[in-house]
Amino acid sequence: MNEKVTYNNSLSAKIWNALKYAFLIFGCLLVIFPLVVVLLGSFKTHKEYLTTEVFSLPAKMNFENYKTAFVNGKVLLGLKNTLIIIVFSCIGTIVTGTMTAFVVQRFNSILTRAVKNAFLVAMLLPSISMQVTVFQIINKLNLYDTMMSNIILYVGTDIVSIYIFMQYLSQISVSLDESAIVDGASYIKIYFQIILPLLRPAIATVLIIKFVGIYNNFYTPQLYMPSEELGVVSTALYRFIGPYGAKWEIIFAGIIVCIIPTLTIFLTLQKYIYSGMVSGAVKE
Repeated sequence: MNEKVTYNNSLSAKIWNALKYAFLIFGCLLVIFPLVVVLLGSFKTHKEYLTTEVFSLPAKMNFENYKTAFVNGKVLLGLKNTLIIIVFSCIGTIVTGTMTAFVVQRFNSILTRAVKNAFLVAMLLPSISMQVTVFQIINKLNLYDTMMSNIILYVGTDIVSIYIFMQYLSQISVSLDESAIVDGASYIKIYFQIILPLLRPAIATVLIIKFVGIYNNFYTPQLYMPSEELGVVSTALYRFIGPYGAKWEIIFAGIIVCIIPTLTIFLTLQKYIYSGMVSGAVKE
């Protein structure tokens, strides 16, 4: 009897493991297939792309699409504009995010609790529902079609980063602040000399998430920076889509060029992203 129960448990475990790995393989294929289609299409000519199957190999390695995407698509200009926006947005996010998290996490009052609830409500509201109001504000401030519009939006609407900083702050003992106050330190000094250095892991996590998010964002720069001179990486290839069709082989080549930096950074630093997102979720 015991042998039969053991056999059934072993069989159930094997079936469950097989299903689990089958599901994981299926999920990987769903991610890999689009990348394979884009990679193969980037080496095809326009005629070859229209007349062959998506998974068929190109007749020869055609690098002309990459040259066209890089030169005519102004990818280099897009990379420069994207880098400028990322640098100023990240600096603004770190300064405002750490200060806000420090005040909200360390001071327990009616005001700070109201701010926490406001953050929660803001996260629950769909961003698309507020775009009309946001667009009118940006337009009234004469920031439309400027880089500052994107920088302000990236900094001012990043509630997730504040929550990441708050999670890390919850693990930093309040006794450090109290000891510094006893020694005569002000809250500003506590922030710069104690809190900010201890938040370096959280800052690294936020910087990675911020970089990937801004680099891949298409909607915000396309809406608030329509000028060709202000094009970023995500909008640089949009000019190859016209009223008479799209040159997908060139767009695919540009996608491969633009995806390399963010894919490299994400694969290299993904453990810091995941650890930062869950850090502080469980208190021991």
